[in-house]
Amino acid sequence: MKPHATIPYTALPAMSDAERIAAAEAFRDHVGKRRTCRMFTDAPVPRAVIAAAIEAAGTAPSGANHQPWHFAAISSPEVKHRIRLAAEEEEAAFYASRAGQEWLEALAPLGTDEDKGFLDLAPWLIVVFGQRRGGIEPGESRQNYYVTESVGIACGLLLTALHNAGLATLTHTPSPMGFLRDICGRPADEKPLMLVVAGHPAPDATVPVHATRKKPLDQIASWL
Repeated sequence: MKPHATIPYTALPAMSDAERIAAAEAFRDHVGKRRTCRMFTDAPVPRAVIAAAIEAAGTAPSGANHQPWHFAAISSPEVKHRIRLAAEEEEAAFYASRAGQEWLEALAPLGTDEDKGFLDLAPWLIVVFGQRRGGIEPGESRQNYYVTESVGIACGLLLTALHNAGLATLTHTPSPMGFLRDICGRPADEKPLMLVVAGHPAPDATVPVHATRKKPLDQIASWL
């Protein structure tokens, strides 16, 4: 095996323990204000904002550094409307028959239904695809690894970047999602994993109280 090339690790800012704690807590408080939004305006958002957020998402760690993702950023009203019609068709079937009673009961406090008007109204939809095959070089078709995990991390960075830019977001996962591949013109070996809605919240936007309940530290962490 040939020796692998390396570069120096990126220099990190020198901080005292107190400064690190303050920085960590400030970031926690900042991202803690992120809320899923279902009520948007049609106010435009510059493409450069979305591009920078996608670039931030693209820095995520990934299996073998293959970066097995593709982000289809959509602002076309016609394409957004096609997505809405297809999503609402799947969602109507979900609420009518596909979802079990326990699932519907879990969703009830959030007030969700098959109406997805935000898909038309918000200025940007970002469909995130996982790539089964690819590689780091253009045109490669090699096995990708830990695709779901890698894309999940990238989606987290994408949401955080959009929040940091002062935008509201929504993660939408209609099931099945194969229509997104067709509408976005992506190849058969790519799987749509998430649709991220991004834009400005409506002036009268509200959030279900249930959605503000976050588990405290002692429920989500253990210290060994």
